[in-house]
Amino acid sequence: MENTVLSAAEAVEYGEFKRTKREAEIAASLRKLIVDASRRETDKFALRSACEGARKLNVHGVLVSPVNVASARRLLEGSETYVIGLVGGTGETLIPVKKLETKTAVRQGAREIRLVLCYSALRAGNASYLKKEVKKIRRAAKKLPLIVSLEDHSLGEEEIARGTKAACEGGAQAVCVRGEVQLVLRAMRAGGGKVRVDAADVENAEQYRSLVKAGASLSQTKQPERIAKEMYDAASEEAGQVSAVRIPRDLLKESDPG
Repeated sequence: MENTVLSAAEAVEYGEFKRTKREAEIAASLRKLIVDASRRETDKFALRSACEGARKLNVHGVLVSPVNVASARRLLEGSETYVIGLVGGTGETLIPVKKLETKTAVRQGAREIRLVLCYSALRAGNASYLKKEVKKIRRAAKKLPLIVSLEDHSLGEEEIARGTKAACEGGAQAVCVRGEVQLVLRAMRAGGGKVRVDAADVENAEQYRSLVKAGASLSQTKQPERIAKEMYDAASEEAGQVSAVRIPRDLLKESDPG
């Protein structure tokens, strides 16, 4: 078989095609990120920064506490990035209070609801209470997707499996576990394909890729710019030239590790 030799113009055109394709792949990967802005330390300046970064990268959503739902909606207005309202406090809040938080978040512009389950019921194996809680919040969320939070570091694999089953039985669309491959796999087995499994506490692109490979649908991070820059850097290194992809100017600066 004769070797095909590209002309100089064809080589340039092919290189441009590969670069455009790789940039599209990175953009699609970034679209599956959730920016975590739900910490108590998130003041109005930190919230603005998180939302601006989310808009720039066109990520899936920004997770915020109940007090920041309305502000996040205003900051993200006109973008494709969702406001994800976190409800349930520590998890030990009464169901009627969680329902009120959910309804308020819906009214203020949340596009998804993240529910912190009652951890004492989860640890005690009180399946009927957990199922009832998910069902009640699912109704309060109306047509919005409900994601059950199973991210707390006190939860082991059995509690995560128990919470995933409650999410399935209560009609939730997804669960979110810590960003560890074994926990993603455990939740997937417990859910039997009935709920989406997301991962939290993702710190870098390598961890993100391993979680996606394990089956995580969305990944939550406090450092989206770092992950984006690492993706662009890896793509350039694979191609053997810095010009292989256009790294956004904002990502050329050193990412904040905090």
